Amino acid sequence: MLLRLIAAFSLLLALIVLVSPSQAHGPTRQKLTLTTEVPAAPADVWAVIGNFQDMSWHPAVFSTKGEGGNAIDATRVLTLGEEGGPTISEVLYKYSDEKMSYSYRITDVKVEVLPVTNYSSHLTVKPGKDGGSLVEWRGAFYRGYPNNDPPENLNEEAAIAAVTAVYEAGFDALQKRFSGK
Repeated sequence: MLLRLIAAFSLLLALIVLVSPSQAHGPTRQKLTLTTEVPAAPADVWAVIGNFQDMSWHPAVFSTKGEGGNAIDATRVLTLGEEGGPTISEVLYKYSDEKMSYSYRITDVKVEVLPVTNYSSHLTVKPGKDGGSLVEWRGAFYRGYPNNDPPENLNEEAAIAAVTAVYEAGFDALQKRFSGK
């Protein structure tokens, strides 16, 4: 009797493990933080990147149109590349001129443009080395394909690579602008 009970319990445990939701491989929230040192005072860097309505400092952005300035719930639409290019719509949900930081989230983007969903980001400027600035850009997002077995262009690696490329392009532009190179 005891052996049957142990065998039944083992079988039940095996079934639970086999049908456990942890076996599903849905998307996992990705988090990315990149930083760069910029050879300029924090106030000077913030003067360039601190206006939510103006992302002209980023080389991928052709134009920015928005409403609400730097107030919470302000919106902006980034046109990428050239006039009539793809767009990304965003909303501001946190802003501090004093702390030189703001947080925003994407409200609309095609995954063919940026292979992410549920994207939110935080951009901040802090004092760096030798009077310079440390710029930090953090993002949290899911891959562009919400179901199991995503295509290669919409998987976690594609999402991380795309967001990394956006951040690095912005950092490169800041480096170029403030180093005079």
